Amino acid sequence: MQVVFKIVRQNQDSSPRVESYTLDVESSNTILDCLNQIKWEQDGTLAFRKNCRNTICGSCSMRINGRSTLACKENVGSEVARFSTTEIPEITIAPMGNMPVIKDLVVDMQSFWANLKAVDPYVSTAARQIPEREFLQTPEERSKLDQTGNCIMCGACYSECNAREVNPGFVGPHALAKAYRMVADSRDDQTEARLDHYNQGTDGVWGCTRCYLCNSVCPMEVAPMDQIGKIKSEILARTDGQTSRSIRHRKVLIDLVKQGGWIDERQFGLQVVGNSLKDLKGLMSLVPLGLRMLGHGKLPAKFEPSEGAKQVRSLIESVQKFKAESNHSQS
Repeated sequence: MQVVFKIVRQNQDSSPRVESYTLDVESSNTILDCLNQIKWEQDGTLAFRKNCRNTICGSCSMRINGRSTLACKENVGSEVARFSTTEIPEITIAPMGNMPVIKDLVVDMQSFWANLKAVDPYVSTAARQIPEREFLQTPEERSKLDQTGNCIMCGACYSECNAREVNPGFVGPHALAKAYRMVADSRDDQTEARLDHYNQGTDGVWGCTRCYLCNSVCPMEVAPMDQIGKIKSEILARTDGQTSRSIRHRKVLIDLVKQGGWIDERQFGLQVVGNSLKDLKGLMSLVPLGLRMLGHGKLPAKFEPSEGAKQVRSLIESVQKFKAESNHSQS
């Protein structure tokens, strides 16, 4: 089968260009096999990372047909079947996103590693009371770490993260997935301090926009967004709703929807931004918006609950009950 590989190439601090290479390949060939063939037979200057070729090391992560994945994991047949619409099949390969390009498909992952370090992804041993003994866990305690422990640090989730793209301060899904591993680890004694750290503004878990892209591209099914959600649940379960705007936002939204089926925006602003009349600076920041809404007739005198408010309330309470029972059974 003849396939055209369109590869986005560039040198550091230069504009990208697309170069095409035509290969005769088998549908079972991996994309990494094809990149090797291009480098060995057509263009020795092509730069890309690789190592194990067995979906273990995570080195060969890149964007293939618009999504971040491992070149050693994807094969020609599946890519052509899903994406190619031309007479001669085409496969587009580009470097990962959210990281500057060094050369061709090789990106600078310094921010990726720095953000991982920022969440302190190491078990604290301060709780160890008997230094000569191992730090033992039950099989149940260890099983809580299995999913996040599968992360191979390939960078695919970081590459696709919309939150990271608009907020350079956001640590990224890979770091927060590792962060949850520490929260769930029975050997660690810094849970409260960690949750306080991960609760800091949009740089922590509240920066996640829940776009689901990190889950969709993860080659190891770590589901980073799910792990971020678990950290949020731990924070909400421990923290007074008055202590941060992020937590008030989550709790007030749920409470108002339970009450009326949808959000009473007047109460939402007062309770979240104004902290139920306790934050004068927050209240003052609402004045310009309130005046504009009044001027456009968008500030109703009273709130009308939705017709399905009872059903909405029932659904929310059912979910909350299910989560509470699940957490109890896990503990």
